[in-house]
Amino acid sequence: MVLQSLLKNCLQLSCILRTPKAGFRSTTSGGLIIQSTSSDVYQNLAVEDWILDHMNLENRQVLFLWRNSPAVVIGRHQNPWQECNLRLLRQKNIKLARRRSGGGTVYHDLGNINLTFFTTRKKYERMENLKLVVKALKALRPQLDVHVTDRYDILLDGQYKISGTAAKLGRTTAYHHCTLLCNADKFVLSSVLKSPYKGLKSNATPSVPASVKNLFEEDPSLTCEMLLDAIAEEYATQHQIDHHITLINPADETVLPGINNKTKELQTWEWVYGKTPKFSVSTCFNMVYKDSFLDVKVDMDVKHGRIEVCNIDLPEQWLPPALCSELVKSLTGSKFCPNETTTLATTLLRVCPQDNELHSRWNLLCENMVTLM
Repeated sequence: MVLQSLLKNCLQLSCILRTPKAGFRSTTSGGLIIQSTSSDVYQNLAVEDWILDHMNLENRQVLFLWRNSPAVVIGRHQNPWQECNLRLLRQKNIKLARRRSGGGTVYHDLGNINLTFFTTRKKYERMENLKLVVKALKALRPQLDVHVTDRYDILLDGQYKISGTAAKLGRTTAYHHCTLLCNADKFVLSSVLKSPYKGLKSNATPSVPASVKNLFEEDPSLTCEMLLDAIAEEYATQHQIDHHITLINPADETVLPGINNKTKELQTWEWVYGKTPKFSVSTCFNMVYKDSFLDVKVDMDVKHGRIEVCNIDLPEQWLPPALCSELVKSLTGSKFCPNETTTLATTLLRVCPQDNELHSRWNLLCENMVTLM
């Protein structure tokens, strides 16, 4: 296969090679251990897609090691508004990504390790992969109480989740990826994975909440680098290959032809938000205006991330019905997105009557509508 041969040659000639202390020799046959030099979530997810699309896995198994700067990653069939606090993500400049595998939502930062096991579909076995991780942890620190559950999680001390699993099964190839918490920011993790949005109804795959713990909390001498090397060594032992980690740059088209287009696709609004299964919002919010209180009821249907149906119920004397109808009309068909809604509201404000009282009420309504997104 031309692309497989190209990757093989480029890996031999162009990539930086990292040889751990054990001093294993380089090998490019049988199995391959790859580590990303990037901490960009979109680039690393694109590498997964590239390997699955272009590498011949019939006679080779691949382990891909990667770490991301702060990011929330949702499963292929999940609803981001249901899974996380999008407002907080924007405030903290934390990226949101949608992967191509199923499963639940996870928080990544540089204290979290990601492992992807590539095989043919026939050889796919996620339980064996997780047992490999546990064996590596035990070899590194025999006192650790870690085991794999029937739900394909790895638990620490019988109750704390330190690893979650997801997978993508193709017709002939497959990959299983999992996380491993070493020293992630648990405060940020718990904050961003808590949705503030009310009244959502969706058939999207929900995440299952769990108590988590860092391995660092159990043993402060552990580092991500130590864990990566231990897992790579165990993988090499089980697959009878040299313990040699090949570093790749996920932006290098000479090594991974077409990779940048895959990365760009994963960053698009249409992929991250537009792939959300259809959902509805039915909620009320209370507005305070000049010492008076007003309840507003909002009902929306959202499909492909766009508002398909919108109804806003508020007293006629508070805002002219024609103006409220214009807002509903403008929102219908637009992205369920605070930036787009703010732009629409600003545009409509320019054509509404020059009335300060009316403008104040309009702004208050639009500010509250934005909070729903």
